[in-house]
Amino acid sequence: MRRPGYAAIAGLVIAAAFAAASAATPHLPRLADKNPSAVPVDVELVLAVDVSYSMDPDEQALQRDGYIQALTSTEFLRALREGANGKIAITYFEWAGANDQKIIMPWRLIDGPEAADAVAAEIARAPYRRASRTSISGALMFAKPLFDNSGYRGLRRVIDVSGDGANNSGLPVAHVRDDVLAAGITINGLPIMLKRPTGTMMDIEQLDIYYEDCVIGGAGAFVVPIRDRSKFIEATRTKLVLEVAGRQPEARVIPASSQSPRISCTIGEKMWQERWGGYDFR
Repeated sequence: MRRPGYAAIAGLVIAAAFAAASAATPHLPRLADKNPSAVPVDVELVLAVDVSYSMDPDEQALQRDGYIQALTSTEFLRALREGANGKIAITYFEWAGANDQKIIMPWRLIDGPEAADAVAAEIARAPYRRASRTSISGALMFAKPLFDNSGYRGLRRVIDVSGDGANNSGLPVAHVRDDVLAAGITINGLPIMLKRPTGTMMDIEQLDIYYEDCVIGGAGAFVVPIRDRSKFIEATRTKLVLEVAGRQPEARVIPASSQSPRISCTIGEKMWQERWGGYDFR
């Protein structure tokens, strides 16, 4: 089966999201809220951003700038206005190894251009950092409980994972993914595929398929791969617009929960074991 490329995704996304955003309804019934005073929003969105050493400084800068520009874009603000509540809650954290996650920006409300500018500025001010290993499972485990005390009541709960490699630290990613999905949380992916695998950085050729089969899931889940530096900001904007509008690319690939996996979800773990003689399950 031919996989849709970025061009196919980008060509369908913005118009479809705008046309349907105001009519979008929640994909899942919302769990009972422990906090009846929580502020209603269209989506509670966790941005989980890879800062492992495989991300070089230029890629890190592109990744962060993509989110900054996307959050203040006309397309994003339009999707925000057309939501049922006209507001979202968002938090941003960086991750690397199994025990290495750092919140860069705690939960913030975006309800218009001024709030979006403030959020973008807060993210931009944070110092850059890099760390060892790539634990997508650790990032998902860290992200899941963030919703419990967010102070917001979203129609949807979404974890947005960006990264440039397979899971090679912490628990097996597929098991953690399934646990997150069981809580009614959707996981979307932004696999960064700017460099060809070298065989020396625990990277893999088909990272987009790995994300589709092993990382994403839940109602409306999708992947937007980035293969060209010039498309980084556009791809990030596309993904955020879809998440705010509660939509998905029409040509998305169905994740592993609905079809036979095309790639091993333990590929990163096996590569680490073969290279270093043991897998880090911390």
